[in-house]
Amino acid sequence: MKASVPVRLEIPAIDVDTAIMPLGLRDDGTLEVPPVRGDAPAGWYRHSPTPGEVGASVLAGHVDSARDGPAVFYRLRELKVGDAVAVRRTDRSVARFRVTRVAVYPKHDFPSGDVYTHLDRPGLRLITCGGTFDRGEGSYRSNVVVFADPVT
Repeated sequence: MKASVPVRLEIPAIDVDTAIMPLGLRDDGTLEVPPVRGDAPAGWYRHSPTPGEVGASVLAGHVDSARDGPAVFYRLRELKVGDAVAVRRTDRSVARFRVTRVAVYPKHDFPSGDVYTHLDRPGLRLITCGGTFDRGEGSYRSNVVVFADPVT
């Protein structure tokens, strides 16, 4: 598929149907995140390929917020191999994927090489926080990463 900005994410297995906003990088070089609200959309890392293009496209979203409770990717860890993911794009096309792996990684051992890797085919990465919440740090100690390949 040619480049086309993603506008909507649908994951029926976990009842996700949300808008997508663009994300960049923070000053420290880490991925920006959507606003910390229960109703915040997922975000697409705009320096990654658009979903459906060749390469690893990265979408991120919150698991929850202290104020609002569950957020867009609250149930991301429940996905199973074979679950469907659809990304609607501005050109009205739909990039369709199937989950191939769901994993939890400690933040200090985040698999950047696997997430941001250069692929010779389209790929999708969905990222949220997970694991134990560290009250002292005010954040989760791990990340849930979902890997998905295109439906052919």
